[in-house]
Amino acid sequence: MAHILEIRGLRTHFETAAGTVRAVDGVDLTVGRGDTLGIVGESGSGKTVLALSIMRLVPSPPGRIVSGSILFEGTDLLGLDEKAMQRVRGKDISMIFQEPMTSLNPVFKIGDQVAEVIRLHQGLSGKDARERAVEMFRLVGMPDPGRRVDDYPHQISGGMRQRVMIAMAVSCNPRLMLADEPTTALDVTIQAQILELIDRLKEETGTSVVLITHDLGLIAESARYVIVMYAGTVFEYAAVQSVFASPCHPYTIGLMASMPRLDGKANKSARLSTIAGTVPPLYSLPEGCRFHDRCPVAMDICRREEPALRETAPGHYARCWKC
Repeated sequence: MAHILEIRGLRTHFETAAGTVRAVDGVDLTVGRGDTLGIVGESGSGKTVLALSIMRLVPSPPGRIVSGSILFEGTDLLGLDEKAMQRVRGKDISMIFQEPMTSLNPVFKIGDQVAEVIRLHQGLSGKDARERAVEMFRLVGMPDPGRRVDDYPHQISGGMRQRVMIAMAVSCNPRLMLADEPTTALDVTIQAQILELIDRLKEETGTSVVLITHDLGLIAESARYVIVMYAGTVFEYAAVQSVFASPCHPYTIGLMASMPRLDGKANKSARLSTIAGTVPPLYSLPEGCRFHDRCPVAMDICRREEPALRETAPGHYARCWKC
């Protein structure tokens, strides 16, 4: 089986007082074995809800997965009961959450929190699970891991807390790891260390990775394929080199243009390019293309009909009438 994860027609909605929020609205994607898939887009584009849907952690109510399939190694996760899904989480599929300070329990030692995952999924005794936690802390570059296991989350830095989350995520040798903004709020030096750590663990263990971010620079550095999401759906999908060399969708082009350049080709006096407007509310999506009111090259058909995601070049897909 070439793909470890295959998602088809996934829709995750939330019922609110303002209406039905279509947070994930017809997403298709695949993740190859040992590959890294990057998912990029503005805040509010549905990236985190997509990851929570894969983990079956969407809070219900108000959220629910309306339709679609999530095939993990051929098994549809949406068909599993909660007990079976609990066996998958942490063991086969793990997730690095966006905010480690809120994801870690403040009243338990960090070593105990990692050891709990190990005991649950690997059946080790308390002593063996603690030794495994120390080993995981050493693997992720935690200084003095034998002492750090007895620290509480508030006693360590943001970068160290993120390493704890990664240690927890890889402790049971998962086959798929979801990394949701793993470098948010970290300084540039720590960001580089965390990305290098994820890449090294992927190479050593063969784990497939879904890297969720709003930073195209991280995607260029770490991913093999990239999905550009906007307003709950996929706007562009291709190999990273293809997207960066020849972006097709005006939204992707706008994202690329908004990146600062350090190669000496940029006009030093020019302001960074921006995309006018904001992501539309997901409970009131516009007719036609969801990007048409922000698009500098929108046509009449863009305002009337929503384009399908289609292949515009070999292996390169885009949801745009002009591509």
